[in-house]
Amino acid sequence: MSRIRSAASLDRRTFLAATGAVGAATGLGLAFGPDRPAQAATVTPGPAPAAPVPVDAPAVPPVPYTKGTTLSSVSAPRGSGGYRRLGDGPAWDRVVRADLAAAHGGRDRRRTALASFVQFTDLHLVDVQSPLRYEYLRSETASAWRPQEALSVAGVVSLIERVNALPGGPATGAPLSFVMTTGDNTDNNSKLELEWFLTAMSGGKITPNSGDRRRYEGVQDSGLKLYWQPDSALRDADKERGFPRLDGFLEAAIRTVHSPGLRLPWYSTVGNHDSLPGGCYAPGDPYWTEVATGERKLETLPAAEAAKVWQAVKEGLDPKGEDFKRLLKSHAKQARRITPDERRAPFTRAEYLRAHLDPAHTGPGPHGHGYTAADLEGNRLYYTFRISDDVLGISLDTTDPGGHYTGSVGDAQLAWLERTLKENEKGEKAHVLVFSHHTSKTMNNTRPDPARPHEKRHSGAELVEVLAAHPGVVGWINGHSHKNEIIPHGSFWEISTASHIDFPQLARVIELVDNHDGTLSLFTTLVESAAPHRTDFTDLSQTGLAALYRELSFNAPEARSDLAGKARDRNVELLLKRG
Repeated sequence: MSRIRSAASLDRRTFLAATGAVGAATGLGLAFGPDRPAQAATVTPGPAPAAPVPVDAPAVPPVPYTKGTTLSSVSAPRGSGGYRRLGDGPAWDRVVRADLAAAHGGRDRRRTALASFVQFTDLHLVDVQSPLRYEYLRSETASAWRPQEALSVAGVVSLIERVNALPGGPATGAPLSFVMTTGDNTDNNSKLELEWFLTAMSGGKITPNSGDRRRYEGVQDSGLKLYWQPDSALRDADKERGFPRLDGFLEAAIRTVHSPGLRLPWYSTVGNHDSLPGGCYAPGDPYWTEVATGERKLETLPAAEAAKVWQAVKEGLDPKGEDFKRLLKSHAKQARRITPDERRAPFTRAEYLRAHLDPAHTGPGPHGHGYTAADLEGNRLYYTFRISDDVLGISLDTTDPGGHYTGSVGDAQLAWLERTLKENEKGEKAHVLVFSHHTSKTMNNTRPDPARPHEKRHSGAELVEVLAAHPGVVGWINGHSHKNEIIPHGSFWEISTASHIDFPQLARVIELVDNHDGTLSLFTTLVESAAPHRTDFTDLSQTGLAALYRELSFNAPEARSDLAGKARDRNVELLLKRG
């Protein structure tokens, strides 16, 4: 039998009671909210079906509220050219997608909520002073170093504050029952970053600093023009693009941050940056610990060598990091001397599990946040949990232990998944929501797991086939790509959500409803952090830094401008047939 965890989430009967609904055909208080009048939404049919898909309903049913979501306002740039300030921008309307099922009239009066929760993904809480980082590749890839990274803790705490303030599901009003993080909660696979993540989610004080407890030691006080030097008069490459001088920035960035912790239960799904040193190298090599905890930090590299290293990383040519190790050793004398810190050491799978199981990090629950002592004993990072009476959640581990940032799943996990789905069909026949870090498009790494060299690894396309073979599966929710994208897969929807490190820095509220007409709907609504859209360069408070975190991410040189996705990937109603 598969292990179905008892979640601290609300079942359907609790949903109905909380919203005043009585009976299966009663709505969940979907009256027009006071924040905004009802408005039509675009109906986007997607790829042309074999026969026309009828859409005979009002474009979108009314919503209980919009305030605090992107249905009300979205941060947007003002002016043009150079460094651009952010302000309040126009809302993103809700789009109805009828790719997989017809949208029948009156469904807004019949529907009941089956699940209502929030997805976080790619938080990338990052120790920017870690010697294991490779900022020196910035000349080759913008993601190697971002001007906003030193403020990741303040940004994530502001996102938690936003979720705590949401009154329920924006589409149904149903109470939110949990938050799921879909991986890359940390950036360097660092014990210190893991502590920051668990404390932020469960509540407490975080000092986002390492090494010298009195001052910052990293690329932003290096005097190198390659990086934004906020406290310096140096005309660095970013200031030439309009970035401001902000005296006191680095001191503020390492000040203690106070997190209220989530008021909702939360669950954890693992990503490649949580499992692999640097997010891409096979774990277990003691050299990574030696570098991460040591006193040398490489901050610059000749352009030709940087190009060679990035090519190897991008194409997965060095999954064990052997070439990378040789490079670090050959440039040891050129590396900056910094204060060593044992807390920067990479964590193992067992340490990741033990940290989640630590009662100090239980917060609002559940204990282990999806993981159990049995998972620790079995060295397993995948599990099931009960979302509600009618909905089963499945969390997968899609990181390939053989190395590289793309993913796959092994034989044992895929067989477990198939057994779990078959058992569900024989028993309660719950609707199934699957969570993972990687997307179907980014699971093309079938490199063998060193611990299971004879086990076959399986791609995203193979996983889609397995999920599509089971009609109970209604959604696959993931991240990794840092981009909003929603893809229909015949009988279920794949929902990929943008990160909280790159602009536009979003989380997603997801609501599953039964329309009682042979169809279900998945509503998704994007939210930003609670920080104001407008920044004040003189405000280096925790809230001011969270606002600056967003604005710096928008202005990051060579940052992609397509990560918000299209309207059909943002605030949507996704229809599908009831299996």
